[in-house]
Formats: sequence, C-alpha cells, structure tokens
Amino acid sequence: MDPFMSMVLLIFGVIAGVVGGFLGIGGCVIMLPALYFIFNYPLPMAIGTTITAVIVTAASGAIGHIRIKNVDYGTAKLIAVSGAVGALLGSIIFYYIASNVRILSVVLGVAFLYVSVRMIYEGALRKKPRVGGGSKVPGSPSSKTLLGFLIGILTGIVGLGGGYALVPSFIYIFKAPIKIAVGTSLASFISMAVISGGIKVYTGHADILAALFLGIGTAVGAQIGARLVPKAPSWAIKLIFGLVFLYVSIRFILSGLHIVI
Repeated sequence: MDPFMSMVLLIFGVIAGVVGGFLGIGGCVIMLPALYFIFNYPLPMAIGTTITAVIVTAASGAIGHIRIKNVDYGTAKLIAVSGAVGALLGSIIFYYIASNVRILSVVLGVAFLYVSVRMIYEGALRKKPRVGGGSKVPGSPSSKTLLGFLIGILTGIVGLGGGYALVPSFIYIFKAPIKIAVGTSLASFISMAVISGGIKVYTGHADILAALFLGIGTAVGAQIGARLVPKAPSWAIKLIFGLVFLYVSIRFILSGLHIVI
C-alpha cells in the first residue's frame, strides 16, 4: 500500500470514528459502505477489512470505559462468550456465501435499513430512549446469552454488530443506562471482532494494512466524536445520516438485484 493511500484511509478512519462516536453507532457502518462504494473494495473484502479494523476500535474504546467503570462485567462475559460462538458460526456462513455477492448485498441492505429507520425515527421525533439507572444491564442471563449469540452471527456474516446492534439492544430492550450500554458493548464485542476478523484474515477476506490504518483512525476519531455529543443537536445529525443510510440500504439491495443507481 502506498503512503498516500495509507494516509487517506487513516484520515477517513478518523472521520468515521468522529461520526460513529457522535451518533453512538460505531465506525463500522461508516467504513463498510465507504470501502465498497468509494474505495471499490470487493464486498467480501470490505466486510472482512471493516470487522478487522473494529478490533482496534473496540479494544481502545473498551479500555477507556473500563477506566471510568462503565462496564457491567457480568453481562460482558455472557455476551462475549455467546457472541464468540455466534461469530464463529456466522463466519462459517460468510465463507460459504462470500462468492455470492448478490446475497451479501441484500443482507447488508436489510441491515442498513434497520440503521436508517432507527435513526430517522429518533431524529424526526427528537426521541430520547427511556433508560434505567445504576451500573448494570438489566435482564436475565438467558436473554443476554441469546442476544450475544444472534449478534455474533450477524457480526460473522456482515461485519456489523457492536454500536450497530448491541448498544441499541442494551438501551431499548434491557433499559440499560446509556454509558453502561456503550461501555459494556465495547467490552463484549472484542471477542466477536477477533474471531470474525481473524477468520476473514485467514481466508484472505481482509486487507490487514487498510484495517490497521482505519482502526487507528477510528479509535482516535471516536474520542473526538464522544466529546461533541453535548455541543451539537444530535437529533438533526441523526436525521441526516438516517437518510444517508437509507440511500446506502437501497443501493445495497438494488446492487444485489443487479439494478444500478
């Protein structure tokens, strides 16, 4: 990889981290479509590179939240173990469908449709989630184990899962405090990212250097994004990006159907 491209990816990683940290959605939902639509990576390679980059981001974020005691360790252990099993299964599924870009495109389109609808809903209604207090994620061990397993499968297949699925699940389903939801999500997600990313590196579905530069950039940008939360109208930004992700979703789905827009 030439120095110019390395710098471009590093800068883009910072941008993805700032946006993801500000909106609480993680950098993967910014990186993945960019690698595919802007940097012209093959879709399986874009997925593998994204989830490999997220290893750096999740580890960096988890360390920060551990220091300020924003992690529910009991929940993190349950999610990490069940999520690792799910990520292994999802990665096996990914391996067998990686050559079928049409299926991957449609699955990703549906995944991004969820992101867009949630963000448009929250932004348009200026909706803030009703959450509980304390330092734990409420809920039974069995429900958390099931959640981790399902999100692990999703992570293994499409390279998404942390801020994309775990954080809203903790907040909206289990009514966890937002800070605890974010910190526990990052700590839980490391195992899924390592297994999913590691398998994709092994099978040749990841650009390791690109993932490294993106991961470093995203880790830095996420810290900046988190500090912007009190200083800007998040509802307006969510509405804008919700519409952007709606376009991304439609484009993925139409791409899977061989319809170019």
